[in-house]
Amino acid sequence: MSKRITIEELQSYLWNSAVLLRTNIDAGAYKQYIFPLLFFKRICDVYDEETAAAKEEYGDAAAEFDEDEIHAFVVPKGYHWNDVRAVPENVGVAIVEAFRKVENANSNKLQGIFGDGAWTNKNRLPDKLLKDLLEHFSTKTLSIANCPEDELGQGYEYLIKKFADDSGHTAQEFYTNRTVVHLMTEMLKPESGESIYDPTCGSAGMLISAIAYLKAQGKEWRNVAVYGQEINALTSAIGKMNLFLHGVRDFNIVNGDTLTSPAFIENGRLQKFDLVLANPPYSISQWDRAAFESDKYGRNFLGVPPQGRADYAFLQHIIASLNEETGRCAILFPHGVLFRNEESAMRERLVRSDRIECIIGLGPNLFYNSPMEACIMICRMTKRQERLGQILFINAINEVERKNAQSYLEDQHIRRIATAYRNYCNDADFARIATTRDIADNNFSLSIPLYVKQEMCEEEIDSRTVQERYDSWRASSKMMKLSYEKLNSMLGKEIKRQ
Repeated sequence: MSKRITIEELQSYLWNSAVLLRTNIDAGAYKQYIFPLLFFKRICDVYDEETAAAKEEYGDAAAEFDEDEIHAFVVPKGYHWNDVRAVPENVGVAIVEAFRKVENANSNKLQGIFGDGAWTNKNRLPDKLLKDLLEHFSTKTLSIANCPEDELGQGYEYLIKKFADDSGHTAQEFYTNRTVVHLMTEMLKPESGESIYDPTCGSAGMLISAIAYLKAQGKEWRNVAVYGQEINALTSAIGKMNLFLHGVRDFNIVNGDTLTSPAFIENGRLQKFDLVLANPPYSISQWDRAAFESDKYGRNFLGVPPQGRADYAFLQHIIASLNEETGRCAILFPHGVLFRNEESAMRERLVRSDRIECIIGLGPNLFYNSPMEACIMICRMTKRQERLGQILFINAINEVERKNAQSYLEDQHIRRIATAYRNYCNDADFARIATTRDIADNNFSLSIPLYVKQEMCEEEIDSRTVQERYDSWRASSKMMKLSYEKLNSMLGKEIKRQ
């Protein structure tokens, strides 16, 4: 009999499965075991649900159908959840065998999805602990009737966030603050039938956000083609599970290094996408700069980034992957990409290419275990005529809410930022349009305080953070330096005339 599971029940059910592991497994490794078991349970429960539905509709004739005709995923005989649950010993071996059989029976969809956790290590995962886990998961039936895809997906996202909270830095690699992701999606406004790509997709949260946007708009989302690449094998598997649990079927997630071996190639060139959402790893130093110097896909059109900071390598990959007519992207970056000296030549070429449409400065503490402030860079391959030669700067540093040691964007913050972007006009000390000439006058620095000035009364108490004050001081210093250089240049020209 169907028993609808509430979101609260689902969250408690999922988190309590992780609690069982606490004495045996480090928090950073929970995901290796909880996610595959959850996915296996879901597959088996939906398989049973589909079998029952086919029998009810077609009677005994249902037994004559091919498995693929009535099942989203095939569960081979003898390797169902209930078969594994009944095993009295060597439970880890039974789990691994069932995982591999299910993967092989659905090789075009599920190959490698269950990962390579140390299930057979009895010192780490004794039979009793695995039996307890299986019994815990068996307390609920994860059928679609009991737990629709969107709701199970929400539960899965909740678990990802909890792992990020519980395990410290180990979870940062695949968790981006979802309210920031919602903002990025709102800015780009995905459309039905488009292709969406994330070159560093983690657990696929950005891709799922784009699908959720279409659902909320009442638009067709099943015809959207979803692509992602992720360097971490376990995290890419988590991304696949996440998409499946959210009901997304038309996707291609590849495990691999985007900079070294981009996965999506057509006729020897990078595949083009309508929309790209990305949060690349910040300023990494372990990357193959030498190979990028002679990149066969031409992804060094702005130049070759320094070894210590690969940010502009990811940026160039993303721009090179955009459709020339419809392509647009939103990328999360550290503020340094806007003004660092070692990237100034690339930044100048980027500005002159007129691809940047908007830069948004975000408030602090929006990222797990880091007080760092970040910015969103929005690029568009074909700008509207009235926006050519311009960049909109938005200073959203105060658009943030903090509660229970976590910072996030509320709906009104997202609305204000998105509205400023849509209106694309000057708005006091919140948004300001700068022309290419304005930016050239600032030596092609894109530092937000150079363009969006904070207006303060003399009596007003300065409540800015140290970082905000530092950024303002740095911008002012740059302005003074540029003015000084201009003055010297003018004096030099005057002396030459004399």
